[in-house]
Amino acid sequence: GIKWMSSLEAKFEGAKDKKPTAEKLERVRREKINRFRNQHKISVQGTDLPDPIATFDELQKEYKIHPKILENIQAAGFRVPTPIQMQAIPVMLHGRELLASAPTGSGKTLAFCIPLLTHLKQPRNKGFRALIISPTRELASQTHRELVKLAEGTGFRIHMIHKAAEAAKKFGPKSSKKF
Repeated sequence: GIKWMSSLEAKFEGAKDKKPTAEKLERVRREKINRFRNQHKISVQGTDLPDPIATFDELQKEYKIHPKILENIQAAGFRVPTPIQMQAIPVMLHGRELLASAPTGSGKTLAFCIPLLTHLKQPRNKGFRALIISPTRELASQTHRELVKLAEGTGFRIHMIHKAAEAAKKFGPKSSKKF
C-alpha cells in the first residue's frame, strides 16, 4: 500500500531514525559555548581552550578548588563570575599561558588569584612559593588585600614587599639569599 504523509511528518519520521553522532554532539556543544562567549563578550584565541564557567560553584565540581576559597569568594559578595573570570580561571587552572585584557574593575585580580592558590594546593614551610610583581604600589596593595581575603582560613601566608630593607627586617638579614 501507499503511505500518505505531509512533508512535516516525513521530516519528523526521518529524524527519529537518526541517532546523534559524537561529532554532531560535539558541534552542538561547541555552538552552545560560542553563544555563551558571545553573550558575555568573551573573545578568545588559541586551540583546545577549556570551556568558560558560568558560576563559581563549577570551580568546586570541575576543578576541586579548596572549599574555604569558594566560601571566601561568596563571603566577599561575589555571586556570579565576570566575563574575564569566566574564561581566565579555567585557562589558568589547566596550566595554560594567558594574556588577558579587561577594563578596570572587571575582576582580573580575582581571576588570577583563584588559580594561583589552587595550584599551590596547601601551605608549606618552603619559603616564597609564588611571586606577583605589580607595576605600582597601589596595585600591589589591592592584590595583597584580595589575596588575604581569598586565602583566609586556608593557612596561606600572604606578604607584600615593597622595599628590600623592610624585607630584610621582616624575613631576616639572609632573606635575599634564602629567597
